Amino acid sequence: MCCNHESVDLALLEDVLASYANVKGSLITILQKTQEIYGYIPIDAVYHIAERTGSTPAKVLGVATFYSQFRFQAVGKYLIMICKGTACYVNGAERIIEAVQEELGIGDNQTTADGLFSLSLVSCLGCCSLAPVMMINEDTYGSLTPDKVKKILRDIREKEGK
Repeated sequence: MCCNHESVDLALLEDVLASYANVKGSLITILQKTQEIYGYIPIDAVYHIAERTGSTPAKVLGVATFYSQFRFQAVGKYLIMICKGTACYVNGAERIIEAVQEELGIGDNQTTADGLFSLSLVSCLGCCSLAPVMMINEDTYGSLTPDKVKKILRDIREKEGK
């Protein structure tokens, strides 16, 4: 199954559903706003959205799983996005990915057990001149080496006291 099952406060969706539930073609907007509220798409919200829009859970989940922008589990405090575009690939992105995976013990679209880090491999970050490059939340790190990456991650852990 794609989704973690935990109860969430569905009342948080009321303003969104009041505005969009009866608007034809608004399912993607509803899902985007749901993800803004919770940080991901909870399975309880999928059922609630289906009920309120007169759709089926299968249709809502089908749309949500089709688009890569939607997540089905909460991301960590630090979202690490590593570019796999051509410039980054040629300049060693695979070594950077391996270093992050080795340091954190997670793979693509996974979150560390402590909820601190999530990893997402992306097609392009638009920073080709800095290749290989990664972003952690809003911060961009370029000209990376495996050692630089491990130091960045350890510095964040230290700052967080973990």
